[in-house]
Amino acid sequence: MSNKTESKLLEIVEKILDLDPAMRFVAIINLKGKILEAIMKDSKTSLESQKQQEKFCVDSAKTRIMRQYYDDSLGKTRYVHIERENVTQIYVYPKNSTIFVTMEPELSINKKMTIITKIKKITSEL
Repeated sequence: MSNKTESKLLEIVEKILDLDPAMRFVAIINLKGKILEAIMKDSKTSLESQKQQEKFCVDSAKTRIMRQYYDDSLGKTRYVHIERENVTQIYVYPKNSTIFVTMEPELSINKKMTIITKIKKITSEL
């Protein structure tokens, strides 16, 4: 990957992370599950080890492929929102990558939807 591409991905991740103080972690993952760029917010601690995060990203790519199987009958999946006890996980599916975001779970669903819409706009070129 070129320095220009790396710089652009870093800029995108930073923009997403700055959308709201509740944001914890942002990753851009290629279609094979490799992390292209990722940042954990300085003031936050990871709930998973580095190895767990890498496995999670590979599994996310596999899940995306499985969802695509149903695109013709159910329509294309544009994003996935998962509520966990300690964290909210959001997946946004631009054409050639997956955006994985974790945030604090206390945000209202309306605020989360606003964040998802902004992430889709920021990543529309990926």
